Formats: sequence, structure tokens, C-alpha cells
Amino acid sequence: MSDFKTITSKELQEKLEAGEKLHLIDVREDYEVAYGKIPGAMHIPMNTIPEQLQHLDKEKEYIIICAAGVRSEMVCRYMHENGFKVVNMDGGMYSWEGELSVD
Repeated sequence: MSDFKTITSKELQEKLEAGEKLHLIDVREDYEVAYGKIPGAMHIPMNTIPEQLQHLDKEKEYIIICAAGVRSEMVCRYMHENGFKVVNMDGGMYSWEGELSVD
């Protein structure tokens, strides 16, 4: 049992379509994000999360996304231990059926 919530890609898509203001962080590597990410997601590669925490707001809830949900779960655990409110997207981008943006 984890100390943080999870969300399915379908639930996330429904929230975005309903216009909810969400804070998404995609922790995949640059070459993975090059194929597209969920529109509005910030790209912060997993290995840079520790030095990026100072730029994030502990009052906000962040939904963490990776390719399959494993790395995002590790990032959620780390961020949660550092006082952040986090939600892991189960199944990662492999389960995402919504639109993608390419920066």
C-alpha cells in the first residue's frame, strides 16, 4: 500500500476534458517525450527531480507520469517523502489514449 493516490489514464483524461486545472509532471527521458506528452504536462526527467523540487509548490498536487507507471511511482514515493502531494498515473503513457503534444 502506497502513501499516495493513483489515477488511471482514463480518469485523468476525463478530468482534463472537464477543464480541471491539473499539475502534470512527465518524468520520462528526453527521447521518450520527443514522441509526445500529455498537453500541459511539465517535462522533468526523473534523474533531475531532486534538484527541481525547490521550483515546485508543496501546496499543489502533482500527477506524475512516465512510460509504464514504475518510474512515476518511484518519483511519487520520493516527492511524498519530501512533503509533496502526489498522484501516480497507473499504466503510464502506454495506457494513455488522449491527444499528445510535441514541443
